[in-house]
Amino acid sequence: MTLKNQVAIVGVGESDIGKVPNLSGLGLNAQACRRALDDAGLKPTDIDGLLTAYSFTEPYTMLGASLCEYMGLKPRMCASMVAGGASPGIMLRHAAQAIASGTAETVLVCAGENRATGLGREAAIAVLTNVGHPQFEKPYGASIPGFYAMVAQRHMHEHGTKREQLASVAVNTRAHALLHPQAQMKTPLTIEQVLSSKRIAEPLGMLDCCIISDAAGAFVVTSASRARDLKQRPAYLLGIGEMHTHEHLLCAPDLTHFGAAESGRAAYAMAGLCPADVDLAQLYDCFTIVPILELEELGFVAPGEGGAFFADGHAHLGGRLPVNTNGGMLSHAHAGAAGAILGIVEVVRQLRGGLGARQVQGAEVGLVHNEGGILSSHCTLLLGNAPG
Repeated sequence: MTLKNQVAIVGVGESDIGKVPNLSGLGLNAQACRRALDDAGLKPTDIDGLLTAYSFTEPYTMLGASLCEYMGLKPRMCASMVAGGASPGIMLRHAAQAIASGTAETVLVCAGENRATGLGREAAIAVLTNVGHPQFEKPYGASIPGFYAMVAQRHMHEHGTKREQLASVAVNTRAHALLHPQAQMKTPLTIEQVLSSKRIAEPLGMLDCCIISDAAGAFVVTSASRARDLKQRPAYLLGIGEMHTHEHLLCAPDLTHFGAAESGRAAYAMAGLCPADVDLAQLYDCFTIVPILELEELGFVAPGEGGAFFADGHAHLGGRLPVNTNGGMLSHAHAGAAGAILGIVEVVRQLRGGLGARQVQGAEVGLVHNEGGILSSHCTLLLGNAPG
């Protein structure tokens, strides 16, 4: 079933970002949802479907139903999805399928939590270390940064990727964050600062790791025909693809090739596009090695050339392919699946235009790649400011 041109994103919103002690995780989601509805010119009563992700800070098993209760929504369709950072893209796919099948007409999608103020130090450490296969990884002191460090080490071994190239990813996204009014990080960053930052898991230092935020994002999806009559210029779904290769890293087929290539091929095929047609990309960047891998797997550069692409400035605004123009999860915001959904929000805004110094000139097609787990689950989507 092709979803090309069948649906469009008509409203986007993000919550307050950083440390927001006056809002719970539900409150952040509700704030982002309200802003997305206002952006679309819609009312809560216009929503007949809601999809959300997960939360480490809220005590609700049925997070979607709890959020509907909190916001006074009574949709015909509601679910909570757990695919890590890949959840927002996958939720967009489910929303599109629901609209195409007639299950729902207008679906609200949101994700986020108060991870900065809602988790104490011990709880935050528990989140980072409560990972890995219970028999074959966890007993050996596995951690999320440790797993991604293994991937970085392997990429450096196979392709000669340098620490300076990893650092250039963080510097690139920080420069973009300085242009975003909502971004959490607002001080310039240098290669030297990244290289000298506290070691977390070799070769990754603290500034190679995503930030921790209170944050949420939301978007509204409806049919392409209805989208034309609403407040904002629609961002049409041109193509979307999904791939899941493993849960535990020991079962991954490879340490430098994951499922992004497959999800990317499916998205390109549905859209009838190729990497050369893409004007900007929002790539999942929980650690600096990740967008390098994704850039390669999604066909923008050959294997082993991702690090040089960032180091040579090609991912910067005005470069060959601007990457993470909102500052990404390294500098804009990261709270559970919020970082990934805010990438979708950014591409929609870029396709509308009018972002000043942060605007990608002539942007017509944007790619978003969401990744969950330890490079386990992948969703690639292509959005356009006109039907493809």
